Amino acid sequence: MTDYDVIIIGGGPAGISAGMYAARAALKTVLLEKGMPGGQASTTDKIENYPGFPAGIPGPDLMLKMDEQARNFGMEVRFTEVLSVSQTQDGNFAVITFDGDITGKTLIISTGAQSKSLGVPGEEQFRGRGVSYCATCDGAFFQGKTVAVLGGGDSAIQEGIYLTKFAEKVYIIHRRGELRATKVLQEKALAHPRIEFLLDTVVTNILGGDKVEAVRVKRVSTGEEKAVAVDGVFVYIGKEPSTELFRGFIDIDERGYIPTDAKMQTSRRGVFAAGDVRQTPLRQVVTAVADGAIAAVAADEYIEHGK
Repeated sequence: MTDYDVIIIGGGPAGISAGMYAARAALKTVLLEKGMPGGQASTTDKIENYPGFPAGIPGPDLMLKMDEQARNFGMEVRFTEVLSVSQTQDGNFAVITFDGDITGKTLIISTGAQSKSLGVPGEEQFRGRGVSYCATCDGAFFQGKTVAVLGGGDSAIQEGIYLTKFAEKVYIIHRRGELRATKVLQEKALAHPRIEFLLDTVVTNILGGDKVEAVRVKRVSTGEEKAVAVDGVFVYIGKEPSTELFRGFIDIDERGYIPTDAKMQTSRRGVFAAGDVRQTPLRQVVTAVADGAIAAVAADEYIEHGK
């Protein structure tokens, strides 16, 4: 006998959606999450492109509603860290957690992706002392101050706009000569009086004493360098999938993402992946939710029709 029909690792939009669909299908379901419910989406100030919310909705609010809905269908949640996963001789799956061991008939991996580190001198030294990867978490500490946001995609621009609620000035520093963010976000940022862009520019060093005091930047096209005084640095240069735990258990590509088929099936039968952790052309809350639903339905089919 197994403890669960479905074990979900990771409590972001994909994991919660999978839990909701699995529990609603009367499958005994547990979601394992080592941090806060909602994952990266819970650190987003405002989600403007999730269907059903014309005025947008704060990321934490959306994730709390999703979590409540899934629990109402019977999804169990355990806040714990997963230490290892394996397949037993009878074809089921064993998950070792910090708080004990559980078994399940199927496994859904929705561990998402974490922010990439910049990898320059001073980053680790000032982590938590001016260097941050979450504007929603730390923006209020920079009331009336000057901050730099590194990156040119949607996350960087959206969080740069958010930081203008607190900071007197926001530099957006991007290595390319043009931004990658959607046009609507670019237009908002370009029109904002507190935002200044440093394009074709990279940060080579983060400087300070007890806390961040400046960044040294270099113009990519000319090599010209200078120091820019800032009190905080927010890094948004992309994501790295959280898949180290599963190396050797399932196939993982050269970038660390999990390949799946259309039903979210991984290279090991009975193991599914959903959301930002898998190979996908788009990583948004709406696509993660869809992935989770597909994975749960596929898990139900797998249980129904046998291994």
